[in-house]
Amino acid sequence: MLNEDVCERIRQAATIIGESRHLVAFTGAGISTDSGIPDFRSQNSGVWRDVDPLKVASIYGFRHDPQAFYDWVRPLSELMLSAEPNAAHHALADLETAGHLRSVITQNIDMLHSRAGHRQIFELHGHMRQATCIHCFAVCDGENVMRQFLSDGQVPRCPQCGSGILKPNVILFGEQLPFRELQGAQDAARDCDVMVVVGSSLEVAPADGIPLLAHRTGAKLIIVNLEPTPADRYADVVIHGRAAHILPEIIRYVEKSE
Repeated sequence: MLNEDVCERIRQAATIIGESRHLVAFTGAGISTDSGIPDFRSQNSGVWRDVDPLKVASIYGFRHDPQAFYDWVRPLSELMLSAEPNAAHHALADLETAGHLRSVITQNIDMLHSRAGHRQIFELHGHMRQATCIHCFAVCDGENVMRQFLSDGQVPRCPQCGSGILKPNVILFGEQLPFRELQGAQDAARDCDVMVVVGSSLEVAPADGIPLLAHRTGAKLIIVNLEPTPADRYADVVIHGRAAHILPEIIRYVEKSE
């Protein structure tokens, strides 16, 4: 049961969204926790427990010990391959279908936005949809690569050159964000008049600068997150709660006002 203060903030957010001409969503790991995918930054998630992120999830570590990366990513891959979009993903997809939402900018690699039906997605940290050979740069179906690894436990090798290791097209520590995705996200931030930030701590650079770019160019900010973020002071509406609980309520009010 949502308290009256939260309900009022939901109504405020719905009014801003309903009046927007160019709405963009920016999402982080918090939007996917209700799909069973852990938030990397939560102490109890276990994703970084007993491992050094720079050893298992950096490009340097991958090149020197790809087995360590694959062993670490195994349980996360199992979750991502079986996960389904939750109510928060579907709420944003409904906004797009209704003509309110222009694009989604996400820090997530779980592909749940595309499974929910979104057409314009900027995946800043990559995705598991493809894998690339680090030797000959051949591109393979990433989901098939991961399913094979989950089956046999062997580090995937390139079927074309036969010797190169296949790396999922996710951005590891030490890698730059994909230029086209970052440029597209920055353009979307400059063009929007409202940005709704969902499930992001806004503490991972350079992605954390996207909502602030939108704010600086005149957009209103709506932030939905369990915990406070550094950008809360710039936001027009801040709602602390689970995305899968809050977003459907916002959409309900948007639809009632139409």
